[in-house]
Amino acid sequence: MTRRIALILEYEGTAYAGSQRQGALPTVQAEVERAAEALTGAGCRLAVAGRTDAGTHAAGQVAAFDTESDLAPQRIRDGLNHHLPEDIAVVEAHEVARSFDPRRHAASRVYRYTFSERAARSPLRRRFVHPVGRTLDVEAMSQALAYLEGTRDFAPFSGALPAGKSTMRRMLRAQAWRKGSEVYLELEANAFLPQQVRRTAAAVLRVGLGKMTVTAFEALADSPVRGAAEHVLPAGALCLQRVAYPDFPPRRAAQNEIMTQNEMVVGRYAAL
Repeated sequence: MTRRIALILEYEGTAYAGSQRQGALPTVQAEVERAAEALTGAGCRLAVAGRTDAGTHAAGQVAAFDTESDLAPQRIRDGLNHHLPEDIAVVEAHEVARSFDPRRHAASRVYRYTFSERAARSPLRRRFVHPVGRTLDVEAMSQALAYLEGTRDFAPFSGALPAGKSTMRRMLRAQAWRKGSEVYLELEANAFLPQQVRRTAAAVLRVGLGKMTVTAFEALADSPVRGAAEHVLPAGALCLQRVAYPDFPPRRAAQNEIMTQNEMVVGRYAAL
């Protein structure tokens, strides 16, 4: 019997040309498919929730594949990890409905871009941060980012797109904050355009450095020109933090249902 297995993947993207297959280039998809074939003895096709660029990392990428194997999800997780390279890991594996589509069923994706304010470079963090070497105006960055929240045309922050493809997206959350010597820029949207986060990060960085006013940033965001935000920061400081679904992972979905039922019970007592 064919089963669909959904995976939560963590990977360091430095060595890969992205998450999805690109011919003979090394990709995360190719490595997971190779590991699945080594484990089950049969080939498969992996579907991923978000297409990450070359060098981009992930803490919570979601993927799925079909298999005839009767191995329990935990054994699939452990078996895949045995065959995967050290820079890719399956954090969780769950059996899901055959209709589950990790890309189409995703409610939102969360990306984080990390800046380092440290004056000296960091050998330990060099693959995961964009070095700035000075203190950023996080308050101004936050003000600029707040302008992006809601449904709008993100064409100014888009890279190349097929003709006729919509550039409208819904930004659920756009924030910046400091922790220690690092500043995080985090965006959550229903979907993202090519290079959208890295172009946004480049523009917001100029605000943080005092090279662009918040008003100028807002004018840039309102530009009708695709790619008007022409600066694109390196991919190494970008990480796909998580992909959110209404009913996945199953354990969390069950917890959400219990919480909702408890709230209903409390509501009934409150009404007495």
